[in-house]
Amino acid sequence: MTALTAPAPDSRAGRLRWALTDGLTLIGRELGRIRQEPGELIAALIFPAIMVVLFGYVFGSAISVPGGGNYREYLMPGLFAMVTFTSTMAVTMRVATDASRGVMDRFRSMPMARSAVPFGQTGAEILNGVLGMAIMATAGLVVGWRAHNGLWQTAEAFLLLALMRYALSWAGCYLGLVVKNEQTADQLIPLVFPITMLSNSFVPTAGMPKVLQVIAEWNPVSALTAACRELFGNPGAPAGDPAWPLAHPVPATIGWALILLAVFAPLSVRTYRTRGR
Repeated sequence: MTALTAPAPDSRAGRLRWALTDGLTLIGRELGRIRQEPGELIAALIFPAIMVVLFGYVFGSAISVPGGGNYREYLMPGLFAMVTFTSTMAVTMRVATDASRGVMDRFRSMPMARSAVPFGQTGAEILNGVLGMAIMATAGLVVGWRAHNGLWQTAEAFLLLALMRYALSWAGCYLGLVVKNEQTADQLIPLVFPITMLSNSFVPTAGMPKVLQVIAEWNPVSALTAACRELFGNPGAPAGDPAWPLAHPVPATIGWALILLAVFAPLSVRTYRTRGR
C-alpha cells in the first residue's frame, strides 16, 4: 500500500501520476475483495445467464419481432443494455458499504489523492463488466444469438457497452456516497428495473401508449439497445419515423455516456472530498 502513503507531488503531472497510482492500488483492493467474497461475483455472473434463458425461452414465444427474425437475437442486445444499467447498483452498494463501515473515513485520513477512491471503485467495475459481458455473450451463443456484422462492428458494440457501464459506474459511486449506508442503497435497487423495462429492450416501443412510447424512445437504455442491434446486425430496427436517439443510436449512446461522465465524475470526487467535513 505504499502508493497510498506517498506525499503529494507539487507539479500537475506529478499529481496526476499520484492519483493514477493510488487509483490503481484501490482497483487492486476491490478485485482482492471480490476474490475473498466470491459469492457476490458468482451471483452477478449467473444472473445474466438466467435472464437469457428466462426471457429467451419463456417470453420469446409470445413476442413477435418487428420485421421478423429470431426473438433471441432481438433480445440479446436488450439484455446487454439491461445488465449494463443494473450494474449501477452494484457500485452503489459497494461504496455505501465502505462508507457505512468507516472505510471511506480511513482513506480520507491518509495522504492519498482524493480522486483515487472513486477512480478505484469505477475502474474495478469496468473489469467486472468485461467478465460479465463475456459470460453473457457465451450464454447468448449457446441459445442461438449471433453477431452478423463482422469483428470490428461487434467490437464497437462491446466497447459501447463498456463505455456506458463505466459512465454509469460514476453515477453509482455518487449515489453510494450520498446514501451513506448499505440498507438505503439496497432499497434503491428495485427502482432501476422500471428504467430498463420502459424501453425497447424486450418489446418494440410501437405498441406502447403514446406517452410511454415517447419516454421509452428517449430512454438511454433504448439508445444503447438499438445501437447494439445495429452493430451486431440483429433484428429490431425501429419502424416508421423513430425519435432521434433510435434513428441515430450510436451517437446518442455516446452522448448519454459523456453526459453521465461530465455530471457524475466531478460530483463523485467533490462529494468524497466534502463528506467528512
